[in-house]
Parts: sequence; structure tokens; C-alpha cells
Amino acid sequence: LIKSVLLFYQIWDTAGQERFQSLGVAFYRGADCCVLVYDVNSMKSFDNLNNWREEFLIQASPSDPENFPFVVLGNKIDVDSGNSRVVSEKKARAWCASKGNIPYFETSAKEGINVEEAFQCIAKNALKSGEEEEM
Repeated sequence: LIKSVLLFYQIWDTAGQERFQSLGVAFYRGADCCVLVYDVNSMKSFDNLNNWREEFLIQASPSDPENFPFVVLGNKIDVDSGNSRVVSEKKARAWCASKGNIPYFETSAKEGINVEEAFQCIAKNALKSGEEEEM
């Protein structure tokens, strides 16, 4: 548990769609954490992580972009019993390590696999980010 603090999440799911890019400033400004989600069965969605991360940093313009908290979720691990997977966990973890050791979770939103653990990490990162901004 996180310090017995009641948390409210405000989540904006833009699904990486271009039509939401113009709304980025309104959505991202003041964010305490950014969650990047890709489909482990789609190399294109994994390849877009860089673009999504950079776009977020541009739109949100956090005071310390190098240390802004991100969490990456490799989703849909339940699809086709994992047989249609194209992005390995090793590749995803290497990408996260190259971006400053971003926490990484493999999830299934459909089956609820690792979702709670991921959101606990997101909350801890958001709280830590908020505490540092207050200093």
C-alpha cells in the first residue's frame, strides 16, 4: 500500500491517434506520470514508443524532462496464447533501460494480468514526482 493515501487517477487514453495530438497541451500539462502502452503483437506500436515519449515531453514540457516518470506497459500478452507475439520482453526491457530505466510491465487488460502491479508503480512514480515538484 502507498502511505495510506487516497489517490484519484485521471487517465487520458489517446490511443496514439493523430487526431488527439492538438489536444496534447491541455491533456498533458501538469501530469505527474506518463504511461506508454504498446501491443506486444505489433512491432509498429512498439516502434511508436519513441514518438509518443518525445511528443509527451514536448507537449507537457515538464521542468525536468530527463527525470520525468514514465511507465511502459507491453499489453495483450493473452492474445493467441502468446504465439502471435512479435516484441520480446528482452527487447522492451532494453528500450526501457536505454531511456533511463523506465519501469516495465507485461500486461493483459482483458485478463487483468499485472494491471494492479502496474498501477501501483504508476501511483508511486506520480507521488514521487509531485513531492519533488513541491521541494
